[in-house]
Amino acid sequence: MSLSVQKWVCVLILCMFSHDVVAKTVRRNVLFIMADDLRPTLGCYGDPIVKSPNIDQLASKSNVFLNAYAQQAVCGPSRTSLLTSRRPDTTRLYDFNSYWRVHAGNYTTLPQYFKSKGYTTMSVGKVFHPGIASNHSDDYPYSWSVPPYHPPSFKYENMKVCKGSDGKLHANLLCSVNVSETPLGTLPDMESTEEAIRLLKSTRDSGKNFFLAVGFHKPHIPFRIPQDFLTLYPLDKMSLAPDPDVPKGLPSVAYNPWTDIRKREDVQALNISFPYGPIPKDFQLQIQQHYYASVSYMDSQVGRLLNTLDYLGLAEDTVVVFTSDHGWSLGEHGEWAKYSNFDVATRVPLMFYVAGMTAVRPWPEDETFPYMDVFGPTPHRFTQGGTVSNVNELLDVFPTVSVLAGLKPPLPCPDNSFDVELCTEGHDLTNTFNNDNNRKKSDGIAFSQYPRPADTPQENSDLPDLKDIRIMGYSLRSWDYRFTVWAGFDPASFHANLSDVHGGELYLLEEDPGQDHNLYNSSEYSLLLCKLGLGQQQPWAQTLKQHLLYLTAGTKSKGMA
Repeated sequence: MSLSVQKWVCVLILCMFSHDVVAKTVRRNVLFIMADDLRPTLGCYGDPIVKSPNIDQLASKSNVFLNAYAQQAVCGPSRTSLLTSRRPDTTRLYDFNSYWRVHAGNYTTLPQYFKSKGYTTMSVGKVFHPGIASNHSDDYPYSWSVPPYHPPSFKYENMKVCKGSDGKLHANLLCSVNVSETPLGTLPDMESTEEAIRLLKSTRDSGKNFFLAVGFHKPHIPFRIPQDFLTLYPLDKMSLAPDPDVPKGLPSVAYNPWTDIRKREDVQALNISFPYGPIPKDFQLQIQQHYYASVSYMDSQVGRLLNTLDYLGLAEDTVVVFTSDHGWSLGEHGEWAKYSNFDVATRVPLMFYVAGMTAVRPWPEDETFPYMDVFGPTPHRFTQGGTVSNVNELLDVFPTVSVLAGLKPPLPCPDNSFDVELCTEGHDLTNTFNNDNNRKKSDGIAFSQYPRPADTPQENSDLPDLKDIRIMGYSLRSWDYRFTVWAGFDPASFHANLSDVHGGELYLLEEDPGQDHNLYNSSEYSLLLCKLGLGQQQPWAQTLKQHLLYLTAGTKSKGMA
């Protein structure tokens, strides 16, 4: 190649590289949508019953992560972990009773990072967990440009507003309502949608980029929803969980006794024995019905929000993120609610929409997000968008959204990051967009954890205060297996003693996707390691051994003293 040709090739490459850099630095707005207690009970995740046409439509134009997991299956710790991109062992929040900036470190949050880059950041509904966990302010003014909005009708959520069969008002689990008869004549997610729409309209012409976080309260209990949505799910079409019994090999420390469900008046009337007593089957079906109806109700609000984004001409310049803080058990393993390390409690929907990147295929509608009526025909199943089947974590949201919006992602955290304000314990997932990422990656791993106060279920097992935590269940989820070790934990030093094992779980997912057959039958953690080193030839064995060695080396819990 002549020198002149080499010169022109170099110039061409430089121009191409410069154009790529410019393209990547275009700032995009962010609409960050988070549901509460939503497992992947969505059409786009293969659920054959649910009606979720608006989220399915979003998925059809998004990159969808099929195996995304929360780091702790309860609201406060999970939301703080996601929004700081730090694990619960680094935020040191396992309950609702501390503020990470005081209790652990002055960590920069996702919206705070965008605010520091000149974005107008706004919060509507439940984004941070309210109360002490976010300094009674939803972390304002650190994270938000304006005070966060909370729907006024939410104060009635846990009051006696549910009409029972006796005609009286109760604080029930099942709480379908005539909206016109409710206090204030509306419901929290309806109010949040209206406020989010108002904010989109007011910021459209401001000339500034925005980061708008909208946290919907449903399908969190109580199932206080418009009664019409129950008609979508006749009881004779509902079915019980395929594995409704407590697995015989489940260690007692792993069981979640669903105490928040038991506190509801309609559940109390059933006189269910503690901790394992099953809920009557007819009531189980009603819970299923109300959960699914709550998902459809929330979907309708998402549809209104996305349609407004489109109507205002913002869909082309806005990254849309949809996810949840964790899942929710619907009777699997004899459990309800969250509070465990099983997939049904930790797995969440996760999708990212970016015009020109994920939405490049033509579609028949003139609009990007036409409103889809859940009561009408639902042609929009998940048929177009990209999917990623490998394992990911909610920690990955912070760096991924940053890159998609045109910002640099935070640097990876060092092993001890208490004094580092901005860093991530997650990974940027943008390299998976529009690529073939359905091939098995044995090194893909998601870590979750859950605290317990004792070896056997008791009243505070679901949500123990920090001072009462004595055991921490560390769980590893790969493509092949879920492995959990329940280890002794000192709440004063935040130290887990991985040689003090109170129980273990090992599920091989190819033959046991529901995680019902625990293969961990050794009382000694070291014995399992030994067995894995004695010629186990299964494809999962070597990967598990490497992950266990990683865990015991102490690098899993970077914040532990």
